Amino acid sequence: MSVNKGLSSLANSSPNFSNQGLENAINELKVGWVIKGSQLDTAIQANTVLTTSQKNDLKDTIHNIQYLNLGRVFGDTIRHTNTILDGTIVFLQNPDTEDTADFLEILQTVQSIQGLIPNIYGVTAASKSRSVNDHLGTLNNVFLETEDSSAPVFTTLKESITFIANANLAQETALETAYDDLKNFINGVVADSTDFQQTLDTFAAAVATAHTNFNTALGTEPYLTKRTQLATDQDKMETQVALENSNLSGIRTYVETVTDYQSYVALAEDPDLRRLMTRISQTPAWITYFENYVENFNSLNPVYTTGSDEDRQSVIDDIYTNSGLPDVRDSLDLISVADKTKRDNRIDTAGFDALTDAQIITKASEQLGITTANRTIYAQSESLLNNMNQHDRDEIARALDLNQSSSTIS
Repeated sequence: MSVNKGLSSLANSSPNFSNQGLENAINELKVGWVIKGSQLDTAIQANTVLTTSQKNDLKDTIHNIQYLNLGRVFGDTIRHTNTILDGTIVFLQNPDTEDTADFLEILQTVQSIQGLIPNIYGVTAASKSRSVNDHLGTLNNVFLETEDSSAPVFTTLKESITFIANANLAQETALETAYDDLKNFINGVVADSTDFQQTLDTFAAAVATAHTNFNTALGTEPYLTKRTQLATDQDKMETQVALENSNLSGIRTYVETVTDYQSYVALAEDPDLRRLMTRISQTPAWITYFENYVENFNSLNPVYTTGSDEDRQSVIDDIYTNSGLPDVRDSLDLISVADKTKRDNRIDTAGFDALTDAQIITKASEQLGITTANRTIYAQSESLLNNMNQHDRDEIARALDLNQSSSTIS
């Protein structure tokens, strides 16, 4: 059931989904050399003269000290979220015939995964690196928030960038100049040529060298700690983007595979198909599942569902009582005790019809390992009745264990 209040207003407007929140947060980090690096990254992306191959080679050259080349890291993150919002991140097996994805499909599929994984694997989606944030964290403020007391990635990034920029190191100034030189050249090119490529390579090499020099300058305190933090945060960003890209690019195949598992499980209800599955599968786990399906299914009983050890004991007590047990309470009632032995599945009752009640009690006691020598029949009856009543409780506990085993995903 959905909430109707506000529904009409919602339906008559566009959600206007965007990554503006992420962009705004990244803009706060563009301090010092990072501003220049971001401008260079934009120039590379926007240029229409450079080929894709030239752009990739250029970006590889100047990404030699990754945590300093934050302009690209931030740019890659923004571009990554754009592909989520327009659905192009989802890989198409057959581009000519397969419908392209959109953001709604991604949202619905991620939601579906949150339920499918616990049902199939018995663990949370997060434990499989398939939580909502494992797919959409960059859009969901994963760099701005934490679930514990640690500082968010963007908080520590800003502290480190600001601290280093405020130091006004000569090596940072040199890097900014190298960024500007390469950016200006890229913005000014109008055609490709041998001289063009040589000049491009020269400017790119200058940026790489400036990165190296800046990295060296940050190699002692008070800058080393900040340098280390920059590297840590940059790695967290790129790791998050890589995880999301991996999860979302193949999300159609993944959810299809998990859904197929559910469909195979449904086949187990048909005895003929169940038998077929055990014959054609070459995987031991599959064969075991279908071979033992009926036995495990028969062990399922919601009455036996329990949680803690305290709950378990309470369930046993309740089932024991509700089953009309103990059905014999008085050990002096030899007739009833003897009659109960015939309902105990541990006792071989062959020939019992020819025995007296006292003889049945003695014979049953001997089968169960209860001492009979030098004991009165009433003492034997008391020990036997206690043993059989405890067995009734043990059988309930066994059924409880079977139910738990059959209902626990393994």
